[in-house]
Amino acid sequence: MTNIKIILASGSPRRKELLAQAGYDFDVCPSLSEEDLEVMAPSEYVMLLAKMKADEVCNRLIAEDVGRRVKKLPERFVVLGADTVVSLNGRILGKPYDYDDAYNTLNSLSDQTHQVYTGVCLIYVEGRAKTSSSFFEKTDVTFYPVSHEEIIQYLATNEPFDKAGSYGIQGKGGLFVKGIEGDYNNVVGLPLARVYHELEELVSEK
Repeated sequence: MTNIKIILASGSPRRKELLAQAGYDFDVCPSLSEEDLEVMAPSEYVMLLAKMKADEVCNRLIAEDVGRRVKKLPERFVVLGADTVVSLNGRILGKPYDYDDAYNTLNSLSDQTHQVYTGVCLIYVEGRAKTSSSFFEKTDVTFYPVSHEEIIQYLATNEPFDKAGSYGIQGKGGLFVKGIEGDYNNVVGLPLARVYHELEELVSEK
């Protein structure tokens, strides 16, 4: 595994847990970039948002470091930006706006197969030279039929409200999942195995 500092451009606890489980040395610096984009294909949407997050954090950290008398950034590091959305019949379902939005989202996913897209942007910085790589991963997720009562009970846990698609597969929302096709970690929020291989290739090229 590449021994290099990673800067995670996200405050997502799920992504932090996944990186920690994999043994990566990382710091967290959530992006300040806006997420209001025009409607586009889910794969393009998540990759663009991931790039915006990674670019914003990378540029901000370098600018702050240049202004310091004593440098804090390592000579080599990688900024990792990521974004995850759920897509049903081509319609993007992000984090719910409110209770009703979460309810309607879960109701629409009931007894259906939807797609989870995660876009990732890796920016490798050495000195002041930057090299980047972007990709996305897609996982198909099929729900059991979910009743009105089950949705109400799930919403009462408050678990859905900070999650794309209004559910967490790694939590109580996993009870709704009949099956998946693809990377489980991608549904959690980061396709860890793909990140590992893309990171190894990006750094080894330099």
